[in-house]
Amino acid sequence: METEQTQKPITNAEKSKENKMREIEIEKMVLNCGGIGEKLDRSVKLLQIVTNKKVLRTKAKKRIPGFEISPGKEAGCKVTLRNKKQINELLKRFFATISNTILRKKIEKNHFSFGIPEYIEIPELEYQRDIGILGFEITVVFKRKGKRVIFKKIKKGKYPKKQQVSKEEIIDFLNKNFEVEVVEKNNEN
Repeated sequence: METEQTQKPITNAEKSKENKMREIEIEKMVLNCGGIGEKLDRSVKLLQIVTNKKVLRTKAKKRIPGFEISPGKEAGCKVTLRNKKQINELLKRFFATISNTILRKKIEKNHFSFGIPEYIEIPELEYQRDIGILGFEITVVFKRKGKRVIFKKIKKGKYPKKQQVSKEEIIDFLNKNFEVEVVEKNNEN
């Protein structure tokens, strides 16, 4: 009887730490790069070198005369990574290029995005003469367990708002796992 009285009551924060369904994880990372013609070919080579994966060329849906883009014309390329080990290794290298800081406005609900202006800043990558100087964008998408119920064809479930990953949770995740500092404004300007 004495042990029951001396135990502390469990708070909601402690319950959420115990609940495996509330843990967040990286669902995927998408690297993309835009361009047409020769620049697109160089972008494809760059993404292949960075990820060692097959690169998908994307087609334009809108007409943008200033960039000579019309519907159906190839206007970019992308790679989607889902292997958690490869994602973690690449993210550490990418964060090193941006000095382990990210702007707060680049973090949204369920994802964050940032760009690398020149690939030669990435550790362990050397300048390739046939590619030149190019950059690309990175988007990292987060999820909680149970998200796949919205993709089922039979007995499709709902994914409630409380299961979405908030901006603060993403910031905590980046601080713990990658030691990334989130800043309000860019200090370089």
